[in-house]
Amino acid sequence: MIKNVIVRKLSKNYAQGITTSDMGKPDYEKAVIQHEAYIEALKKCGCNVVVLEADERYPDSTFVEDVAIVTEKCAIITKPGAESRKGEEKGIIDVLKKFYVNIEYLSGEACLDGGDILRVENHFYIGQSKRTNAEGARQLTEILSKYGYTASTADVLHILHLKTGVVYLENNIFVATGEFKEHKLFKDFKEFKVIKVDDNEAYSANCILINGYLIIPTGFKKSKKALLDEGFKIIEVDMSEFEKMDGGLTCLSLRLPQD
Repeated sequence: MIKNVIVRKLSKNYAQGITTSDMGKPDYEKAVIQHEAYIEALKKCGCNVVVLEADERYPDSTFVEDVAIVTEKCAIITKPGAESRKGEEKGIIDVLKKFYVNIEYLSGEACLDGGDILRVENHFYIGQSKRTNAEGARQLTEILSKYGYTASTADVLHILHLKTGVVYLENNIFVATGEFKEHKLFKDFKEFKVIKVDDNEAYSANCILINGYLIIPTGFKKSKKALLDEGFKIIEVDMSEFEKMDGGLTCLSLRLPQD
């Protein structure tokens, strides 16, 4: 059950953020409208949404998932791997103190983005990508073990973050695209199902199952049909201005689980 969700408004310099996309410059005003619709979708899922003010120092700061990992037992402050995002994580600490007694921190040479963390029940897959290094994975594994969680790593070779390519829904059902359609992480499961997303709809692989609703980006007919066929209750949101900045649905929120 997810009761509380944290999001952050877009900074005015949002379009100056990091992207590998060739889809053109995002429209700030349109992105703001889409972000508001995203918040409404979260509320429809029964969530209380905490909306933080924009942090104008960091163009990518609306992608709040990258600066922390949240569990039932603790919150872990990350260390973003991109140079332009270093220090961005400090802006989430006081907010999380309102929800958590136990707050842990990565340190030293660790780099880790929350987008590289895929939770499957009580196991955490840590994507080792251009944004998350081996030291970040080591420290996170050590912290998680203190609270009874397990972790392992997965190499991310061709995409930005682990959850760009694979997300976990429920009951051993995954959505995957690209290099993660067939991946060794699935060897951990005796029974599982992978909903495979075509390369031309790869963006739709990043979706959120929250309190019985599945939030997906609009405009991806094959993916939508496959998910409807599995019986999911779908909420669609337009994400065009976030796709231009390599940002998916999971990136835009911290979803705080509770027992």
